[in-house]
Amino acid sequence: MNALELWNRYKENLCVCPSVGITLDISRMKFSDTFFAEMTDKMNSAYEQMDSLERGDIVNPDEGRMVGHYWLRDSGLAPTAELKAEIEKTVSDIKSFASKVHTGEIKTEKGETFKNILVVGIGGSALGPQFVANALTTTADKTKVFFFDNTDPDGMDKVLANIGAGLSNTLTIVISKSGGTKETRNGMLEAKKAYNALGLDFGKHAVAVTQDGSELYKVATGEAWITTFPMWDWVGGRTSELSAVGLLPAALQGFDIDSMLEGAKEVDAVTRVKDTHKNPSALMALMWYHAGGGRGKKDMVILPYKDRLELISRYLQQLVMESLGKQNDLAGNVVNQGIAVYGNKGSTDQHAYVQQLREGVHNFFVTFIEVLKDRDGESIEVDAGVTSGDYLSGFLQGTRKALYENERESMTITVETVNARTIGKLLALYERAVGFYGFLVGINAYHQPGVEAGKKAAGAVITVQNKILQHLNANKGQAFSLDELVSAIGIGEEIETAYKVLEHLSANSHHRVGRQAGNSPFDAKYSVN
Repeated sequence: MNALELWNRYKENLCVCPSVGITLDISRMKFSDTFFAEMTDKMNSAYEQMDSLERGDIVNPDEGRMVGHYWLRDSGLAPTAELKAEIEKTVSDIKSFASKVHTGEIKTEKGETFKNILVVGIGGSALGPQFVANALTTTADKTKVFFFDNTDPDGMDKVLANIGAGLSNTLTIVISKSGGTKETRNGMLEAKKAYNALGLDFGKHAVAVTQDGSELYKVATGEAWITTFPMWDWVGGRTSELSAVGLLPAALQGFDIDSMLEGAKEVDAVTRVKDTHKNPSALMALMWYHAGGGRGKKDMVILPYKDRLELISRYLQQLVMESLGKQNDLAGNVVNQGIAVYGNKGSTDQHAYVQQLREGVHNFFVTFIEVLKDRDGESIEVDAGVTSGDYLSGFLQGTRKALYENERESMTITVETVNARTIGKLLALYERAVGFYGFLVGINAYHQPGVEAGKKAAGAVITVQNKILQHLNANKGQAFSLDELVSAIGIGEEIETAYKVLEHLSANSHHRVGRQAGNSPFDAKYSVN
């Protein structure tokens, strides 16, 4: 295809949404002339199912739940007056709470102003707030934010070291819908220990975001934490950024949460349009379907050419992969659906994996995210008539061209600038694309049985560990080989798990498990003295 033909294809396939300031270019996706006609019935069905979802029908049949994250930014869509009132009250309460923290009406235990936030969560309870914090932070932020987003003790020590003496001026937000998520529970306990070590009452520095009546809710109310904010069973973790999960940290940092909500609402409206060529989320879902043959045969590479958007690929990994990575379709057939997501930021990738993207394994398609505005204020010229931002734009266009010349497909999302409204728009754009794609391939995009399976497997490991420690502590001073231990405890089928547990226990002093080396790693002996 020559340059003029490609220009005409660009003009014919550019989705321009002036009301929301977003354009989507799909001209470098090599779909056939008949593709849209062939997908008409599937897309019409997807539109109908999206309408059903927004009405409050049960579209998460495995868990018997509604899916209502779109109501968060347009409460008038909620199926009952009670839900509408709850949504509106929560946003109002968040803004009021943040204002009282900023003015010092809500103070630390010592009567000082809160200067930091520590967010304790995992998955959607951390990835969304991290993405937003990184995208919108400035030197004018009302508070500085930190995260416990794992159950890694060393990682938590690192965060606490960065907070330092500022812990006494830190407000901790513990986020868990059920309150039973072990990583979050562990982070809460580690934070509590750190506060207590300073002679501080953790509850006077803590708030919870959770469901009413959850384990976390009971802890927060029982220990007289500052307050709690609600989560609802109709909002999944990966789509919770515009609930209290993300709005509370954002408001405390001083971000314009009304603009975030309004941006999402505006994109929701545009992506309800049933003219697919004017609906950017529908177009994205169709391009995903085209690229992977409806089976996720190609990975999704996200390349934002803006440092403030560098965490969007991490956020989208969960949103896309947890939503679409499913073994069974809604009819119970084994389909093993999903789309792998990875990415970094441009033009960093000119010096990293773009080489492979252009010339290596052809197992991907790219989404470029272009931000037109370089910075607030003037830029210097790094060459005659050229700024650093001009180079960034040039690298994006050059990479796009180089990939296309070597038969690599890409699409490009363009926005004017990065601000709170833009972030809301991008969140909604991808949430709705994921929803449409799930309907196109017939899977439940709103449950996560694989995640639950992993949690159960982890619990089984802890059970093995408890049995090992019980036996070693009951026979202090006596050394046992791996084979002797599993035989004595009766867990022969879990011998590999037992070996890994013993190696971990003996590498850490807490459980006082000693290790005597043998002729091979499997001949070592273990004891508690």
